[in-house]
Amino acid sequence: MQTQPLSGLRILDLTRLLPGPLATQHLADYGAEVIKIEDTGAGDYARTMGAMAGDSSYFYQVVNRNKQSLRLDLKQEAGRAVFLRLVETADAVVEGFRPGVMDKLGLGYAQLAEINPRLVFCSITGYGQTGPYALRAGHDINYIGYAGVLDQIGVAGGAPAISNLQIGDLLGGTMAAVVGMLVALLDARSSGRGRHVDVAMTDAALAHAIFPLVEVLAQGAVRPRGEDLLTGGVPCYGVYETADGRHMAVGALEEKFWYLLCDTLGRPDLKPAHLDTGAAGAAARDELSVIFRGRSQHDWSTLFDQIDCCVTPVLRLEESLSNPQVQARGMVVEVGGVRQFGPPVKLSGHVPPAPSPAPGAGADTDALLSGLGLDSEEIRRLRDAGVI
Repeated sequence: MQTQPLSGLRILDLTRLLPGPLATQHLADYGAEVIKIEDTGAGDYARTMGAMAGDSSYFYQVVNRNKQSLRLDLKQEAGRAVFLRLVETADAVVEGFRPGVMDKLGLGYAQLAEINPRLVFCSITGYGQTGPYALRAGHDINYIGYAGVLDQIGVAGGAPAISNLQIGDLLGGTMAAVVGMLVALLDARSSGRGRHVDVAMTDAALAHAIFPLVEVLAQGAVRPRGEDLLTGGVPCYGVYETADGRHMAVGALEEKFWYLLCDTLGRPDLKPAHLDTGAAGAAARDELSVIFRGRSQHDWSTLFDQIDCCVTPVLRLEESLSNPQVQARGMVVEVGGVRQFGPPVKLSGHVPPAPSPAPGAGADTDALLSGLGLDSEEIRRLRDAGVI
């Protein structure tokens, strides 16, 4: 059997909903052993959010594959004792509570590091462990609002637009956590010392607002929404409606692509307008809008499939799932009868094994506790006491 890149890593996952569970799923996809630890009550709220697929929601199933599940009441002394035994065998703990919650339980980084000095302890929060907002509640819309990202999304003259691809939750909470944990785990292997990885979703969203920062450095302020290079301020980069009410994405930023686009449309006279802004840019965009509304998305797609100038259809997700490029990259997999996204990073010489479905609540409790040396009578007593 092929050894997976992250085989041998044991991660205890205390997170719920989206950012943390998806981060640990990414690690599980590459071979890490992820033990999802849920309380004995509601557990992960994602299990019952939105459309259901059997006993759990589609949402829960697509961010929790390749994991084991253990139900454990950390508010009880016996539950904390079991958790501490797991910590002795773990490489990382991931949690998404507000700052201070784990410390109050006696399970904060300082306490756990005394038991396992090599432990990496990752905390995912909206605003981080420090600062005046650290204890505030929030969601993706709040984090990207503070980061200056939400202000930049939308069309000229309109309100900020909200995407259902959560930039703060996913870029901030998921991907920053994956990077932070891997950095700390690599360091722990060589130094023998773990670290507390403090992930703030607001920080990570802010740290990737590169083009707005460039404007601030150059001009002292960002351009108004919808008027910069990437939000509709120039004719060569934008979204244009087609005859059937669909859209084409035009990304001809380089001069050679713009010239090819103009020649393909039979409008070489538009070439000088490549990066025009203001009235001249608006006039060129209006000309392109009229042209693109003259044919259907299918017709334009057929034409530009043969022309390499960065003009592509704006697909709906159900269309993306069957797109030949997406299919060829193995980005759609079926797990337990549910279509899901495949691992997004391809590694040479690595073929991902068949994924296992998201676990039922507490599905692996007995096996995991037996692995810690608890016998059937001890497990029964824990269950009778509501600890597991």
